Amino acid sequence: MVWKGKSLTERRIGVVIPTYNYAHTLGRAVESVLAQLDEANAQLLVIDDGSTDETPQVLAAMMEKYPGRFRALRKPNGGAASARNLGLEESAGEYLMFLDADDEMAPGALLSVAQHIAAHPESRLIVGGHWSVFGDGKRRLHMVKQLPASAYLRVRGYLLDKTIALSNGACAMHKDIFSVGNYPESLRNAEDIPVFAQALARFSCSVIDQPLVLIYKHADSLRHDINHSVAAGVSLVDEVFSPVRMPAELQGLRSAFLAQRCLSLFRNCFSAGEYALAKQFYCQAVRTDWRALTRWSYTRKALQLMFK
Repeated sequence: MVWKGKSLTERRIGVVIPTYNYAHTLGRAVESVLAQLDEANAQLLVIDDGSTDETPQVLAAMMEKYPGRFRALRKPNGGAASARNLGLEESAGEYLMFLDADDEMAPGALLSVAQHIAAHPESRLIVGGHWSVFGDGKRRLHMVKQLPASAYLRVRGYLLDKTIALSNGACAMHKDIFSVGNYPESLRNAEDIPVFAQALARFSCSVIDQPLVLIYKHADSLRHDINHSVAAGVSLVDEVFSPVRMPAELQGLRSAFLAQRCLSLFRNCFSAGEYALAKQFYCQAVRTDWRALTRWSYTRKALQLMFK
């Protein structure tokens, strides 16, 4: 297979695994990638973000077991965004896939991505499906639908309508995407949203109709950390809709996304028993867009706050 005069094996895909205190699952993630590297002439880079568990020992043992098969770097703890940004700098891949250390690359994923790149050289964001794997061992397959041709509909579907779901490990991104902006290191939560949004807004996108990753669901995921969510707060909205990341013609979606973000923070705070914060975020959502009142699942919880 040839891509603009280059053979498939000359195309470079870089897999980056950022990890922080996931020594117990890191080996599974690394081996799921190593099993496929040769099929797509891909590269693997592991970024240890200052782990305090047995991660350095796990990596040392794996590098001894698989000499020369992958690189590993260690840095002071700075969060997932800083680890991914270091991966951007250090990886030789033109297309990057970021695999979380507690997840697993699906068999055949790298070859499928390489073949897709060869067939769709204009694509900068390649979106695949994924498996959700639950604590009881059950799995649920999430396939990806075709993306709208319109950048407005793609961004709206991702940020507001939730008809487009993007997951790390299930996407391959060309480095051109990051010429607009890297992962915001000020955010310790939801740092991937601004990058996915700018990719949908500014670049050619395509889909692979097969799962690329197994995503393991567990309660201690950073996504469930209320402190990081509140710290990010509504600054996420400013990051997503910074003029550098989001084109002027899509800035009209900002207000609706701000209301959506406030409702999401309200729900998280309500679930965590942080009722004063929950009330603040709900009021901000309504002030931003009165239609938040029509979101009954949220309004019902807000009414409950009146009796607490």
